[in-house]
Amino acid sequence: MTRPLPQLLEEVSREHFPYPPATAAEIAEFEQRVCWRLDPDLRAFYLHCNGAELIKRGPDCPYRILPLTKIVRARVAIFGRDEDKHGPASVYAICNVQDGDYVVIDVSQQVDGRYPVSDAWHEAWPDPSYCEKIEDSFTAFLDAALLTRRPSYWLKR
Repeated sequence: MTRPLPQLLEEVSREHFPYPPATAAEIAEFEQRVCWRLDPDLRAFYLHCNGAELIKRGPDCPYRILPLTKIVRARVAIFGRDEDKHGPASVYAICNVQDGDYVVIDVSQQVDGRYPVSDAWHEAWPDPSYCEKIEDSFTAFLDAALLTRRPSYWLKR
């Protein structure tokens, strides 16, 4: 069972490396730029911290949750091009997991009002048979990442 988001946010602050919180204005600017709204989990996370490095700092950080200014379409994060042949426009990279791999959300889908979280393995992106859903929500993903302390591909159900 997934732990509550407030408990997870406390753990991020206590044991990991959060960035300073986003302001309401920064969230509004972000939502205007991308033309979609943060779901309740992501909004709470970004009001708590505008990104974070989990487990350890630096280039070997297994989970770098991106600040709002760094969130872009997955196809831009992975291929550097905003073209349909490089993946759907509705999928955004929210967490860098090293070596050009990302954890992504698909803003065209929701499960109980939350965006599903998937693995975007750059060698196979955007083939859905390789880039599978990890969790139904950001909270469930964050809980799994904090508990396992391993790369995202280990989190798959």
